[in-house]
Amino acid sequence: MLKRMMGVGVMLALATVSAYAQQAAQAPKPPKTHLKVGDVAPDFTLPGTDGKTYKLSDFRGKKTVVLAFYVLAFTGG
Repeated sequence: MLKRMMGVGVMLALATVSAYAQQAAQAPKPPKTHLKVGDVAPDFTLPGTDGKTYKLSDFRGKKTVVLAFYVLAFTGG
């Protein structure tokens, strides 16, 4: 009985590790971020507070874009 329980535990552990490995392998790689001062920013898309989606390329050559990050905003920390 103990052998059977140990076998089931080992199989469960292997299945869990395998599932995490597959999930990590399928995760997309982050884009390169080796930007220097003066480099053109890569195009990106962000949701606005008005519910619309905005792309940086929509503003290129038309308006100045300022992107601000508020560290720990809305996190309670």
